[in-house]
Amino acid sequence: MIGISTTSWAQTTVSGTVSDEQNVPLPGATVLEKGTKNGTTTDFDGNFTIQVADANATLAVSFLGYATSEIPLNGQSNVSISLQEDSSLLDEVVVVGYGTQKIKDVTGAVKRVTSEDFNKGVVNNAGQLIQGKAAGVNVTSSSGEPGSGQRIVIRGQGTIRSGSGPLFVLDGFPLGLAGTGSGESPLNFINPDDIESIDVLKDASATAIYGSRGANGVVIITTKSGKSGVSKISLSTDVGVSTLARKLDVFSADEFRREVAAIPGSELIDGGGSTDWQEELTRAAITQNYNLVLSGGTDKLNYYASLGLQDQEGIVYNSDLKRTSARINVTQKLLDNRLRIDYNLNTTLTDQSRNNNLGYSTNPTFDAYTADGEINNPLNWNNPLLSNKYNGDFSESRRILINIAPSFEILDGLVYKLNYGYENRSSDRDQQTIANSDRNDLGFLRQSFGKYENNLIENYLTYTFDVGEHNLSILGGHSYQKTFARNSSWSIDEFPSDTGIDPRNNPGLGGDTNITDHRPTGSTYEDELQSYFGRANWSFMDRYLFTATVRADGSSKFGKNNKYGVFSSFAGSWRIIEEDFMEGSIFSDLKLRAGWGQTGNQEIPGKITKASFRVSNSSNVSYPIDQNGAYPVGSEYTRFANPDIQWEVSTQSNVGVDFGLFDGSLTGTVDYFHKVSDNILLEVVPVDPIVPAPTYWTNVPDMTITNKGLEVALDYSKRNPDGLSYGFGGNATFIDNLVEDSPFTIVTTGSASGQGLTDATINGFVSGEAIGAFYMQTFTGIGPDGLSQFADNDGDGEITEKDRTIVGSALPDLTYNFYANLKYKNFDFTLNFNGVSGNEIYDHTAMGSFYKTLLSKSNNTTAAAIEYPEESIINSAAVSTRYLKDGSYLRLNNMTLGYSFDTKSMSWASNWLQEFRLSFTGQNLFVITDYDGYDPEVNTDSSTNGIQSFGIDKFAYPKARTFVFGVNVSF
Repeated sequence: MIGISTTSWAQTTVSGTVSDEQNVPLPGATVLEKGTKNGTTTDFDGNFTIQVADANATLAVSFLGYATSEIPLNGQSNVSISLQEDSSLLDEVVVVGYGTQKIKDVTGAVKRVTSEDFNKGVVNNAGQLIQGKAAGVNVTSSSGEPGSGQRIVIRGQGTIRSGSGPLFVLDGFPLGLAGTGSGESPLNFINPDDIESIDVLKDASATAIYGSRGANGVVIITTKSGKSGVSKISLSTDVGVSTLARKLDVFSADEFRREVAAIPGSELIDGGGSTDWQEELTRAAITQNYNLVLSGGTDKLNYYASLGLQDQEGIVYNSDLKRTSARINVTQKLLDNRLRIDYNLNTTLTDQSRNNNLGYSTNPTFDAYTADGEINNPLNWNNPLLSNKYNGDFSESRRILINIAPSFEILDGLVYKLNYGYENRSSDRDQQTIANSDRNDLGFLRQSFGKYENNLIENYLTYTFDVGEHNLSILGGHSYQKTFARNSSWSIDEFPSDTGIDPRNNPGLGGDTNITDHRPTGSTYEDELQSYFGRANWSFMDRYLFTATVRADGSSKFGKNNKYGVFSSFAGSWRIIEEDFMEGSIFSDLKLRAGWGQTGNQEIPGKITKASFRVSNSSNVSYPIDQNGAYPVGSEYTRFANPDIQWEVSTQSNVGVDFGLFDGSLTGTVDYFHKVSDNILLEVVPVDPIVPAPTYWTNVPDMTITNKGLEVALDYSKRNPDGLSYGFGGNATFIDNLVEDSPFTIVTTGSASGQGLTDATINGFVSGEAIGAFYMQTFTGIGPDGLSQFADNDGDGEITEKDRTIVGSALPDLTYNFYANLKYKNFDFTLNFNGVSGNEIYDHTAMGSFYKTLLSKSNNTTAAAIEYPEESIINSAAVSTRYLKDGSYLRLNNMTLGYSFDTKSMSWASNWLQEFRLSFTGQNLFVITDYDGYDPEVNTDSSTNGIQSFGIDKFAYPKARTFVFGVNVSF
């Protein structure tokens, strides 16, 4: 079948098939006319057609995981091309900090997740993309609110302070730490569609290159870039519909009337109607997402430019997230490719409104609206729709990030690189109540403002060379980073009503600005980090590999006696598969890894090593000069100086095995890790009760936090010649967390709120128990007096605070995830599940809203309020095991069905349409759990004095069930 057809333009039409070594067609393989931008891709049967300049052109054919093949045509017009697997490509290249490595050469515990494997659907940030995708990485959403934060924990919780999560690095630029599960996610400014891959560095041998910021793991985000020889315009759009996934099972109107009336001494207020307030205050929320991308390039210049628009409605009225983002990535090569310059520019504008008014406790016998459509409000009854009408919480943030990284190859193998980054963001927030007579509100406004700058400059050299069968790569460099932040807020009361002007639009209308109640607040900090780092990678015969890393960090957060901390690591691996005795074995890959290293944690407030004062005219610090005189202003200590504070240090050991079986169809990884954190940084109360300052910061002597566990990941994939391919797999993490040798009897956190709950806490840290333990009284039932009874755990015959004990853990001892995918010709189908086991949740929502006293006063509750018929209506809700519940669950997190059209067979579009794909995605389709709250994946931030809380469901925004329809086209 050889023939040549020539057009009037002297072009030659060539057709052919691309397949693998088993003669299985490779759909999507790239076929380029060498030396030109002229190219095409294979269809789902591996076929292609291309017009080339002449009959003797050369085709360059490539496909992920296979070596590129160059085929001289020599006059042929029909060719059959078989690509050979290339293990160096199949194993992928991962980013390991200040460089890249092939997976087969990695000695540490590193997991790469690419865009093909990301979670699909309505996604706000990078954390949601990788939830369930990496063993040892537990991603927990704080709530279902659009743009909500997440707690990202890598290999266990190693510190007890808030604000300590993994280090995020975007295209080489360290963004800072986050993952505490509170507030807005720090990753919301990155358009998820711009992300190419996410590499998670888990063990100390991988993270030590980041020194003082690697104690809780490192997440490296790499954005997309243009490809040489391929120019295209891509447009993707999707529309999603979200609804409340699960309701709280509160009483219906008829049930409510019956249950309130059955309570002795109750007061039934019957509005004569019937309203499902959760139904009334939530909606079918619409999310629209649009992304336009222009990309391409030549051998010397690649570019990628994107514009993204996301408009997400929350399922609760008056909660929304709108994000506009733009990104430009350019790579330019000069001086015979010795000079390479990478430019990255990202800018984002985010608007958000917040509301968590679900009205589940509202009396269901009142109608929401009157007959004429007005909000129903008889006798100034508190209709939650009025709260939606008059209350508002609005924020806007602006962010720009610039990163320029030129590199120059001075000599063969010797490369100098400069990395400069600048980040600037500002934000403002308005929280208001419009004055009105419906609720007798006088009006209120609080305004907050923030400004943040992040400057980075790094210089480093990398020298890679071979000596016989030895390969050595040496890295050495210097880094300097400076951050600045300023925040301020103020408030005002008493606005006039019926002006038609929101308080946030004219604060000057407020009438009450007295300095006692409305004192402006603010804070400013400036921190600097200077670092020297080095790494050596040695390889012998491509099978024995060794890595050594050291980094010295100096931080302005520490005093002069311990300004610098030195962190090092060592790791080695043995590629057993390369040994002669492995020839003919069942293994296609087998590697043994082992490593040890130390990393640090410096996430403490700035300047805490220095003394701090404040002025006051209270009688505690001042006295009148004469008997009837005023108290003059005096000074008092708020913090003592402590120049001896040291870095918090995590020491981690890791042993792992990577393997492949059945010609690579089955691959897997098994890792055992042991991580110990010591020199724990904590703000403590002085032992001496007579001191001028209430607290001070110190390293807690001897106290350690240990995480040890086992990670297992398995993946199986198979492709058949008939166009059918499938894969399935998953990962599981078994982990134990333990606090040891704490000098404190108990460190409490997890603040509770509500009537009679002032200063009550839920979590406690105790030696011999896990971080995130629940510390409370044990509920044993209702006594003859109708009041709650608790276990006398200390046996003194009285029920006191001393009877609080550790009763469970918020940290799961097992997290697991599994998936399945199926492709048949143009169709593809994927399922992703995730789950946890071995943890509890404290249902603060039930404690604060669903108890018998409230029901007797005609507030709606669940059936839990009447579980004990003998319970008195004066019995108060208290922190106890009564509200501690099993937090285990299994969730179908993501399901996607897609169809990719064969554009080459579309005669009307084959010359200009490169890609046309339709997809349908379901998110949070079901969850199997015994928990009866909105969702078992919850972590409302209830930190106390900077000590983070765990596993508390405190009036959390519920999660949604979402269905998304998407269209992707490329030209």
